[in-house]
Amino acid sequence: MEQQKISTERKENSLERDYPLEKVRNIGIIAHIDAGKTTVSERVLYYTGETHKIGEVHEGEAVMDWMDQEQERGITITSAATTCFWTPTYEKGDKTKTNRINLIDTPGHIDFTIEVKRSLRVLDGAVVVFDGVAGVEPQSETNWRYADEGKVPRICLINKLDRMGASYERSFQSIQERLTKNSVRMQLPIGQESKFSGVVDLLEMKAYLFGGEKGENLTEIPIPDDMVSDAEKYHEELIAKIVDEDEELSSDYIEGKIPSLDVLKKTLRGAVISNKIVPVYAGSALKNKGIQQVIDGVVDYLPSPLDIPSPTGIDPITNNETVRKVADDAPMSALAFKVVNDPQAGQLVYVRVYSGKLETGTVVYNASKKKRERIGRILRMHADKREEVKTVYAGEIAALIGLKTASTSDTLCDEKNPIIFEKIVVPEPVISMSIEAKTKADQEKMNLAISKLSEEDPTFRVSIDPETSETIIAGMGELHLEIMLERMKREFGVEVNYGKPQVSYRETILGEGEAEGKFIRQSGGKGQYGHVNIRVKPLDKSIKREDLPKNTRRNKTNTFEFIDNIKGGVIPDTYIPSVEKGVREALNRGTVAGFPVIDVSVELYDGSYHEKDSSDIAFKIAGSMAFHEATKNAEPVILEPMMNVEVVVPEKFIGEISGDFSSRRGQIESIDDRGTDKIVKANVPLSGMFGYVTSLRSMTEGRATSTMEFSHYAAVPNKVATDIIEKRK
Repeated sequence: MEQQKISTERKENSLERDYPLEKVRNIGIIAHIDAGKTTVSERVLYYTGETHKIGEVHEGEAVMDWMDQEQERGITITSAATTCFWTPTYEKGDKTKTNRINLIDTPGHIDFTIEVKRSLRVLDGAVVVFDGVAGVEPQSETNWRYADEGKVPRICLINKLDRMGASYERSFQSIQERLTKNSVRMQLPIGQESKFSGVVDLLEMKAYLFGGEKGENLTEIPIPDDMVSDAEKYHEELIAKIVDEDEELSSDYIEGKIPSLDVLKKTLRGAVISNKIVPVYAGSALKNKGIQQVIDGVVDYLPSPLDIPSPTGIDPITNNETVRKVADDAPMSALAFKVVNDPQAGQLVYVRVYSGKLETGTVVYNASKKKRERIGRILRMHADKREEVKTVYAGEIAALIGLKTASTSDTLCDEKNPIIFEKIVVPEPVISMSIEAKTKADQEKMNLAISKLSEEDPTFRVSIDPETSETIIAGMGELHLEIMLERMKREFGVEVNYGKPQVSYRETILGEGEAEGKFIRQSGGKGQYGHVNIRVKPLDKSIKREDLPKNTRRNKTNTFEFIDNIKGGVIPDTYIPSVEKGVREALNRGTVAGFPVIDVSVELYDGSYHEKDSSDIAFKIAGSMAFHEATKNAEPVILEPMMNVEVVVPEKFIGEISGDFSSRRGQIESIDDRGTDKIVKANVPLSGMFGYVTSLRSMTEGRATSTMEFSHYAAVPNKVATDIIEKRK
């Protein structure tokens, strides 16, 4: 195969860039669970020549699902990175047209959402995969929202069109209605369900059938007679959408002049990169249909590192915003977006190089930690296999060995030209459980395992309960914690006892309150004096962080702000950070039941100091005392995580599903049709959803499926709050 020849002829260890920057694509494959992301990735690897045999997810042989748990469960748990090379099908094997594609396959399960979030942070484009039967599903919407936040250009693939009940048109309409009106059909499928055999290319107005054992043979055929009318209609719709993006083309089109194919593709590329158009393709990855055209679409329409805005960050010396030019001769800058503890190589730190180049053996500056690090080795990853290289350049993704302190979100750069990129925002855990080592000998191993796993996964948190001294682990869901316990056992040989999963409650305030905090100690010598007055009120999230006044600081997760309203120096500027630090520490333990406090605005408006006795520690304690008193006066309440639950179920079980949700304090929001099934959408407290999958199976004879994702925090009813407080006591 031509692609295989290309991949074996490249000079990986060359000190010169082997592919120009405009021919590099950094893309991710994202979707709801079971939409076929990993199967799409496996086909991409096969057609690009990176693998000579297609690995199937359902057979536990997928290259991109390389962890034992992934292969056993048939799901993706951790995002896998790989590099492959592609010459577009229409270039007839011209090697000068070959492109480097750095590909990340991400998980679909909501419990591993951090993998999607941090991958999108460093990628330039994404392929969003949809199940041709289900269309847009809950996690599709969540991932789409993450891509919107990062302004990541996308193309879509409606997959699994060979399945019974699949409908390209219905799935396309769900994209239009639930995700974006900017989507446009690039293809129409030839045949439905088991008769799906090819596609009509609506831009070129050509039809193709997929043949050969692995779909590698594309045969051009005339557009089927029964599809000509629809093809012409959607062709005109596509052309009109493209020319709308260019005033001159639009004027010519109105006069009847049709732009050339090259002009149309160039204009479409610009529109995709600026997120004004989202092309939608058709295929069946499992049946080897349509994937080559999707890879062509990646090359044709998704951006290279040169097509996206230059990365910006903060200069840690001047605190001013600074821009990095995406070029090999610019000062080096890179963002660490993932840490993996490899049993053979040790700690791997995945980085996206934004400017300059990284070379083996050189010293880089970790601006986030203010430490120098030496790069031992550089690896280009191919899922679980790796290839050692001497240098990586601007716009590339690689894994580094030898870094001692780097963690997720750290910026590596040239020490003479420092920069710190914006951190990746990490979602808060919603579920926790207590664990303990089975033997004293296992205690040290358990601590090491927890430390390593929390380095890898920022949503996996560990803490010690101050009252019981228990070790508490927290994560994004039952499956997330279950996987972590399995990994402790398999990778670190640690056996643990664990308690039942617990909901991660929060506290907030519904009203306003104020209080005075005074910390005064006299012991003969130098005393301690800190005195503050603060007001608290609910946080107004409608005000964006960039629009806040200069005297207001808001945290990255948008759950707390501190307003410095001290006038006339009644508290010296040097002590104000200590007050804020005391308040931030007090946030960890609320006044109702000791849960962390969120969504609160704290204003420091008055106080006093003593010239000799005041200190940082005194003002920190005073700030903490004042916050606790103020929140007691501001209608404090307990919050519980609410989950969006979607159940696909035969109609005859609707009564059981509805009654069951009511018993779990859930509220049904809608019941829609999907073929012969019903889709029930509900909002349910997480506390009522433990063990739901097992219960659902028994209620519906195993014929229903469900998905669940975090929606928001809501105040718990009084009776429930009383029960929670009693249990905490």
